[in-house]
This record gives sequence, structure tokens and C-alpha cells, in this order.
Amino acid sequence: MKKETWNPVDLTQATTYPLSERENKVSIQDFAQPILQAETTALSIDGLLDSMPRILKGEDLRDLIDFVVSAHRQQKPVIVMLGGHVIKCGLSPILIDLMQVGVISALAFNGATAIHDFEIAMIGQTSEEVSVYIQTGMFGMAEETGRWMNTAINQAAENGLGLGDGLAEGLLALNPPYGDSSILVQARRLNLPVTVHVAIGTDIIHQHSSADGAAIGQTSFCDFRLLTAIVSDLNNGGVVLNFGSAVILPEVFLKALTVARNLGNTVRHFTTANFDMIQQYRPQQNVVNRPTSDGGMGFSFCGHHEIMIPLFAAAVKSRLASLHQTHR
Repeated sequence: MKKETWNPVDLTQATTYPLSERENKVSIQDFAQPILQAETTALSIDGLLDSMPRILKGEDLRDLIDFVVSAHRQQKPVIVMLGGHVIKCGLSPILIDLMQVGVISALAFNGATAIHDFEIAMIGQTSEEVSVYIQTGMFGMAEETGRWMNTAINQAAENGLGLGDGLAEGLLALNPPYGDSSILVQARRLNLPVTVHVAIGTDIIHQHSSADGAAIGQTSFCDFRLLTAIVSDLNNGGVVLNFGSAVILPEVFLKALTVARNLGNTVRHFTTANFDMIQQYRPQQNVVNRPTSDGGMGFSFCGHHEIMIPLFAAAVKSRLASLHQTHR
């Protein structure tokens, strides 16, 4: 077609309508508010939340906190799925605290999470410099970590235990000097389930001669079945929180949910949330969108774990404390 085919439109013919008749998504009633406090009064978490705009993620965070508090009060499961970076960021005490006050009902680890937690329990440190040790072929080859963990896994397989239980028992047998900072140890003391889900070859302990692929597979498969049983109880009020696992745990969770429903369980109207530094395909689809598409709510929060998780945990505890005072 030639240029002469088109003539500029005549905007005098466009129709308008009064601004007063327009529906708007943003109102000053939803705006953030400065935090008002006396000079001698410490800032409260409730005050911080109230200061946030009731728009987008500000409102989403409030809603998620309400769902978690409601699940806790209704004794519905709150499942926390953990990627290894969460442990490396020093957040174990925050999560252990939520376990101790009864907010967290169960935890699911990938292999890296279990390794970092195990090392924290035993030596109070973790996370080697990969770029240095990979040059000499010594990345992941610390002798004790491989021996300790693979011995525990092999023993768990012999005893018919899951990977999480096996690692916890192995730790307790070693009398870990820093067990108070270990989620595995504290979960065992609190009688909370921890399941561990691995892919063969993804973890440094698989590089050691003490590794037994059959034992690793058997114990992790046992934990998959246990996680499926926990997921089966999410219906009408449960919550699943994914903190920092981009691949393994979103995939495992989706399959556990499938099996739970396949076995005849109604698992709908629950809440999911993904917290990570970037938003990626599998957590968005397999945690946030697909599981709740037939009833429920899914949330996504983007930010550094060392900021977001303490903020979230403090807000949940503050809300619970406020409710307790209200009903006294």
C-alpha cells in the first residue's frame, strides 16, 4: 500500500467522559503514611506495616501475614521450603524462632540446605569459596562433611528412615557443638518433620567415595512420600512458603500436590508464596500460579533474603502478639 492511503486521524472526533466517572486503581486512602511516634518510643513492626502503602506488594505482604497467622490459629500446616542460600545468609535463628513459637509446621530442604545446616551444626561455619577450590579440583572435597553426612544417609537407608530424619539422627549422634543454630537439630527437638529432596550429582557430598546413590535415592524418596502426606493436609487454610529454591523444591512440591490429589485428597483453597532475589519460571508457576489456580492465593516477593525473611517473620510474630493481647 502507498503512503497516500493513510491520512492523520482527526482527534476532534474522539469522545471523552468526566474524570469523576473514571474508576481508579490508586487512591490517597491507600498511600504510605509517615511513621508517627514519640521521640522516646521505639518503632514497632505493626507501625512499619501500617505505614506501607495498601498497593501492590505492600497489600500482598499484609494479606500473606494474615493467611499465615490464620493457618497457625486453625492448626493448618505452614510448610517452609528452603534453598541453601537462606542458611548462608544467616537466617537459621529467625526460622528456628518461628518453629519454636509454633508457626512453622514442617520444612523441606534441597541438598545444599542440608549441607550448610549440617556444617553449621558441626563447625559453626559453612560456604567455601567455589571459585578458588574449583581451580584445583578440591571444591566440595572437605573430608569430614562427606564422611559425616554420607555415613548418616547410609545408616538411614539401613534403618528405613527418610533423609531428613537420617541426617538429624546423624547430627545428634555427633553431639554437634553448634546444634542450637541447626534447623535439623532444633526440628528434631521440637518433633517437626524435615524432608530433604536431592538430585544425584547436585551436591558436594556425592563426590565422595562414601556416597551411595541407592541410599541417597531411597531416603530422599521416603521424604517425598512424607512431604506428600503433609501437603495433603493443606486444604482450606494451609500455607506453603518457598524461600529461595529455584528448581528442586518447586518441582517436588508440584509432584507432591499431584499425588496428594490423585490419592483422593481435596487440596484446595490454600496459600503459597515465593520469596527470592529474582523471580524465576519454576517457582512462579509451580509454587505461586498452578497450585492455587483452582482456589487459593499465590504471592511473589522479590528481595534479599537477609532483609525480607526477618521482616516477614517479625510481622507474623507481631500480629500474633497483638491478637493474643486482644483476646486476653
